[in-house]
Amino acid sequence: MIGDLREMWRLLALSPARVTVAIAWGVAALGSGLGLAALAAWLIARAWQMPPVLDLSVAVVAVRALGISRGLCRYLERLATHDVALRAMTTARTSVYRTLAQSDVRWWRDRNSSSVAPTGVADHAGPVGSTGRALRRGDVLVRTGADIDDLGAVVVRVLVPVAVAVVLSLAAVGLIAIISPLAAVILAVALAVSGILAPWLSAAAAREAERAVRADRAEFAAGALTVLDHAAELRVAGRLDAALALADRASQRAVTAEDSAASRSAWAAAATPLSIGVSAFGALLVGIAAYGSTGGLPGGMTPMALTILVLVPLSAFEAVGMLPAAATTLTTSRAALHRLRGISAGTRGTAGADSADSERREWAAVEPAPADLDSAGVRERARSVVPGGPVTSPWATARRTPMPEGSRVVVVGPSGAGKTTLLMAWAGLFDTPRDGVTFFAEDAHLFGTSILENLRVARGDLTLDEAESALRTVGLGPWLDTLPDGLHTSLTAGAAAVSGGQRRRILLARALVAPAHTLLLDEPTEHLAAAEGDQLLLDLLDADSGLVAADRTVVVVTHQLPRGHRAGTVVTVDATGTCHIEHHHATTSSAT
Repeated sequence: MIGDLREMWRLLALSPARVTVAIAWGVAALGSGLGLAALAAWLIARAWQMPPVLDLSVAVVAVRALGISRGLCRYLERLATHDVALRAMTTARTSVYRTLAQSDVRWWRDRNSSSVAPTGVADHAGPVGSTGRALRRGDVLVRTGADIDDLGAVVVRVLVPVAVAVVLSLAAVGLIAIISPLAAVILAVALAVSGILAPWLSAAAAREAERAVRADRAEFAAGALTVLDHAAELRVAGRLDAALALADRASQRAVTAEDSAASRSAWAAAATPLSIGVSAFGALLVGIAAYGSTGGLPGGMTPMALTILVLVPLSAFEAVGMLPAAATTLTTSRAALHRLRGISAGTRGTAGADSADSERREWAAVEPAPADLDSAGVRERARSVVPGGPVTSPWATARRTPMPEGSRVVVVGPSGAGKTTLLMAWAGLFDTPRDGVTFFAEDAHLFGTSILENLRVARGDLTLDEAESALRTVGLGPWLDTLPDGLHTSLTAGAAAVSGGQRRRILLARALVAPAHTLLLDEPTEHLAAAEGDQLLLDLLDADSGLVAADRTVVVVTHQLPRGHRAGTVVTVDATGTCHIEHHHATTSSAT
C-alpha cells in the first residue's frame, strides 16, 4: 500500500506545500469545532453557576469566533484540497494521454489479438488492459475518465482527511487526559474502533465490489459503445441480440456484486455511531464516579470538567467519521492506479474480475472491426504487401510501401483489402506524421457549428470568399444559395444536418482548402450519385481540371475507377493484400 501511495503521489505530481496548506486548513476547521464543543460545554456549566456576566464575556466572544472560523476554515480547506486535486488530475490525465499518443497502439493490438480473438476479429484500438486483451474504446474511456477521477479523489478524500483525523484524535485524547486519564483511554479505544476497524470493513467491502463491479461496469461500457457504434453491422451479422445480452449480463453481475458488498458497508457505517455511544457513555460513568467534592473519587470533579468530559468526545468523532469513506476511496484509487499502470507499461494490469473472463472472450468474437483498418484478415494479408523477409507488424508493412510518385494517384481494390491502411501509412499516422501530407478520412467529423467554421478546421485563416469558392467548386453552389445564412448556417446536429452526399462534398471542400501539398482522400465520392461521383472523381484525377491545383499531389482511394481517368499512377490492392503499382504513360509496370 505504501508503494501504491508513493506511485500515486508521483503520477499526480502533488506539491508538498499545497498538500500541507490543505491539511492545515482542515485541522483549523475541525479544530475550531473541537474547541467550540469544549468551550461551549464549559460556558453552559459555568453559566449555571450564575457568575457575574463579565466573567463570561471572553468565553462568549470566543464561542462566536470559533463558530465563524469553523465555517471559514472549512471553505478554505475545500478550496485548497480541490485546487490540489484538480491540478493533480490534469497532470495525471496529460501523462496518460501522452503515453497513449506515443505508444505503438497498433502493435499492442496485433500482439494480443491472436490470443484473445480466436475468431479472427480483433478488439478496437488500445494497449493491453487488465483482462489480458487489447483495450476497446469503452475501456480506454473508463481509464482516461473514471480511473483518473478516482485517482484524483485520493487528495480530497484520503490524504487530507486521514492527516486531519490523526491530528484531531491526538488533540482530543490529550484534552480529555488532562481531566481524566481513564476517560481518555476509553476515548482512544473508541476512536481506534471508529478510525481503524470501520475503515477496514469499508475497504474490504470496497475491494469486493471493486473486483466484481468495476470490471463489469467497464465491460458494460465497452459493450454499450460497441452496440451504439455498430448496431447495423451486428444486426446484419445476426449478433445484435448476443451483444445486448452480454452487456445486460455484465450490468446484472455488477448489481449483484454491489448487493453482496453492502453488508460489510453496513457494519462499517454502524461502527462509528456505536463507538460514539460507547465513548460518551463511558465518559459519563467516569465523570459520575469522580464528580463532587464530598463523594466519588478523591479530589472530585467540577461541573465544567464533567460537561467537557461528556460533550468533547461527540465532536472528536467528526474527524474519524470520514475515514471509512477514505478507506473505500483508497481501495478504488489503488485499483485505478493498477489499471493506469497497465497502460503506462504497455503490459497487463493487475485489476480485474475472473467472473467475466469468458464473456470478455465472447466480446472479441461479437465486436466487429471497422472496414479496412481493423480486420484481422486484412492484417494477415497485408504481410505480403512488401517482399524482403518476415514482417512482424502489418503496420510496419504499410510503412514500408513507398508512395508512388506522381501528381495524381488512385488506389483501388475490394473492401477489406487494406486501402485505407495504406493511405494512413503514407500519411505517417502510424509513426511520425509527414509534413505537407494530410489524410482526410471517409468518416471525418462535421462539427455542430457553422459551415464556415467546419471548413476552417483545415485552415484557420480561411476567408469567406475562399470558403464559398471551395464549396461551389465541389458542386455545393445551388445548395449554398438556398441557405438564408449562407456560410454562417449552423449545422446544429453536425453530419445529421446534411445528406450523405452533401457531407462528402463539404469534407472534400475542407480538403481542398487545406494548406498541405499532398492530399490523401479516402472515398471522396461515397454517397454521391453514380454519374456525379464519376465526374467528380475524374476531375480529382485530372491535373488540368482546375478542381485541385496542378502542382499539388492528390491520392484517392476508391472502389471503382471510372473510364477515361487521367491518373498518373494506379495502385491496385487485391484480395491477398498485394499492391500492384502501375505508372501510366510508361512502358513498364511494377508489382510490389
